[in-house]
Amino acid sequence: MTIGSKPAWDDTVLPFQLDASDIRGRLARLDGVLDGILKQHDYPTQVEALVAEMALLTALIGQTIKLRWKLSLQVQSKGAVRMIATDYYGPEKEGDVARIRAYATYDAERLTDEEPFAQIGEGYFAILIDQGQGMTPYQGITPLTGGSLAKCAEAYFAQSEQLPTRFQISFGKSIEPGVAEHWRAGGIMLQHMPKASPLVATGEGSGDVLAANDLLDGDASENWNRANILLDTVEEMELIGPQLSAGDLLLRLFHEEAPRVFDIQSVQFGCTCSEDRVRQSLSIYSARDIGTMTTDEGRVTADCQFCGAHYDLDPATVGFEAEAKARE
Repeated sequence: MTIGSKPAWDDTVLPFQLDASDIRGRLARLDGVLDGILKQHDYPTQVEALVAEMALLTALIGQTIKLRWKLSLQVQSKGAVRMIATDYYGPEKEGDVARIRAYATYDAERLTDEEPFAQIGEGYFAILIDQGQGMTPYQGITPLTGGSLAKCAEAYFAQSEQLPTRFQISFGKSIEPGVAEHWRAGGIMLQHMPKASPLVATGEGSGDVLAANDLLDGDASENWNRANILLDTVEEMELIGPQLSAGDLLLRLFHEEAPRVFDIQSVQFGCTCSEDRVRQSLSIYSARDIGTMTTDEGRVTADCQFCGAHYDLDPATVGFEAEAKARE
């Protein structure tokens, strides 16, 4: 897919509510964020598409977490694409920008010409929420199912949180005169508002995977079906193209459902790696262990899978024995 000029509302998430239907949602558009994520790696096209889809889902879901919390989405599979991992860091304070990072691991020789999701085999889709130091993280897991990462996310919310959820997303490469080809993504998330439920249920689900219609009845079911029929009318270019602003798109789709928008959230590519964090991760090892990690050149090196940063350390300065000696 190719599109034209870049909209001014790229790299934002707009939360909204459909007052006539008891449904909440988010509309996200990503451009520079995806460029920041994907330019760190030379992924094949199928892998790029999966990372783009996962990053968009992360933005749509992540906007709901509180300040300074961290949301992580993970796919683990036995297919050619073994893992996809994304992180969403909530803003430090109101009005700040949220940060997203992502990466994937894959076996290049096992990739095929089939569509992107076919590169993922049997495995699971997981969502984790870290509320900060001293708090127990929430985790939910669901099998990989449905033919897309978006369908996996829908199954997760139905199974682990009993929340009817729908994603309508689009992503592809943008080609503009004088601008390098790059990925763009846009999408809408709808979620029926719960009467009372925990943020995330823990543990792994069992039995058949639930669907949205298994969770609603009566007026709630009618409202949900009506909103989904309206969402089905959205076109791919409306999700990622420059023709409609986010607010105008919501009015075009849901004007009869009394849409109400909230403060827009800006997002950017951002990684939390640092030399201090690398040293901290090595602090559990003895000098003997550090010796096994030392290169022929006499250095301990580490690379960040998310942003590609390279760290080159003196082995005499890392490990718990080196830290103890430094404190003397």
